[in-house]
Amino acid sequence: MVPEVRLDSMNHGLSCLHPNPGWKAAFSASPAPLSTITDAVGKHCILELYECDPSKLDDEAFLRNAITTAAKRAGATLLNLITHRFEPQGVTGLALLAESHISIHTWPESGYAAVDVFTCGDHTMPDEACRVLAKELGSGRHKLTSFRRETPGSVGLSDREPALLPA
Repeated sequence: MVPEVRLDSMNHGLSCLHPNPGWKAAFSASPAPLSTITDAVGKHCILELYECDPSKLDDEAFLRNAITTAAKRAGATLLNLITHRFEPQGVTGLALLAESHISIHTWPESGYAAVDVFTCGDHTMPDEACRVLAKELGSGRHKLTSFRRETPGSVGLSDREPALLPA
């Protein structure tokens, strides 16, 4: 039986609102309240890049290489990378990382790129991924906002190993 999720209530823990069905931990109908923050699961960086080289912002192959380099320099494990070039211009890229993701959306006509980097764990450096992307895209100026993603106790104490699905 799946418990009812009420979006109007702030008393549900993260595991109730966004469960990972691959985890072995049981889905709880009564998760811990949000006030039991125990740890940080990772760091989230929001990067605004201005005055970038428009030709780089519109080059899908270049952006694939830049995202791959950023993931490696951040110490992350790249699992998959998808990109799409829009007409008449612009590219969106999404890197699926073992630790989370990197995304980029470009507006070559404005010299602008919006970047999102989220990594879990202590071994990755999302700020480094942002530094690489700013340099690779020739950004004249940028704005970086970073914050720690806090872990509710109900998630922090759960078994974090993915369950293997039967063949």
